[in-house]
Amino acid sequence: MRKTRRRNPYYDGPVSDHFDGTHFFNPEGIEPLGFRDLLRWQFGGGRQRWPKSVPSPYSAAKPDARVDDADLRVTMVGHATMLVQVAGLNILTDPVWSERVSPFAFAGPKRVVQPGIAFDDLPPIDLVLISHNHYDHLDIATLKRLQAKHRPRVVTPLGNDTIIRRAVPDLQTITMDWGERISHAGISIDAEPAHHWSARGTADRRMALWASFVLSTPAGKIYHVGDTGFHHGIHYKAAQQKHGGFRLAILPFGAYEPRWFMKGQHQNPREAVIGMTLANAAYVAGHHFATFQLTDEAVDAPARALQDAMREHDIPLERFRPLRAGELFDVPAV
Repeated sequence: MRKTRRRNPYYDGPVSDHFDGTHFFNPEGIEPLGFRDLLRWQFGGGRQRWPKSVPSPYSAAKPDARVDDADLRVTMVGHATMLVQVAGLNILTDPVWSERVSPFAFAGPKRVVQPGIAFDDLPPIDLVLISHNHYDHLDIATLKRLQAKHRPRVVTPLGNDTIIRRAVPDLQTITMDWGERISHAGISIDAEPAHHWSARGTADRRMALWASFVLSTPAGKIYHVGDTGFHHGIHYKAAQQKHGGFRLAILPFGAYEPRWFMKGQHQNPREAVIGMTLANAAYVAGHHFATFQLTDEAVDAPARALQDAMREHDIPLERFRPLRAGELFDVPAV
């Protein structure tokens, strides 16, 4: 008997070089490991214990309402959530203000540092970028709060709009495929590949797309990567060839141990530094560390490994900033 293809609940579109009609995939890449490997990791030992609370060295920020057109300012909220202020716009990346990144309010990775901007202290939010649908990047509770107070425009890869609209039907959501470009208020937004995967539960793995974004603004180009495996640097090289380089790259460098399990989905600090050079990024705002414990490494391990990698590649430490909650980074002009 012919096997029936599983229905994709989020997206129904044409087959492409990264969509087989049901599942999205990384061309010539690594598929996420299965349940047996997950158990091997979870029960294999090696997980470092994080403190229950890790105070930031910075006080919670109270951002200006806007910045001038030539300026580029980034304020860290936590994990992959940043406020990017550029070209008169206020942009949030992968916004999460919830205490846990989990389908459950009572279990799952819990925040160890409070958000670097209190939600009520946010300036007017114009645009939200959501790179994929994992709970530490797509947080429905936060999107409901943003819609109630700011009514922003949300840009996200294919299929994620279905998830969002089911919970927040009035939220203006636009989807993009890899290689597509849209315009918004004087800037352009390109959706570019990342080496990752997606899932909200156990039966929807790789049924919504993941992506990186390039913002072309009057103040320079910004490359936002929410999550990615290094994938031989292929996507960094392609981004440089297409866009020529960046004033700022927003790159993950945490949640990478054990490597045998995480290599295909999360780059480590050394790979992030190499990615910075391959993409020709003048400066980097580093994220994905010291907020939620998702993997095995100690809470301070990514920042220490990042410094070692920067010295190894003879790159000044101030060019790759591992931003802590509440920290503000005025990105120098290039």
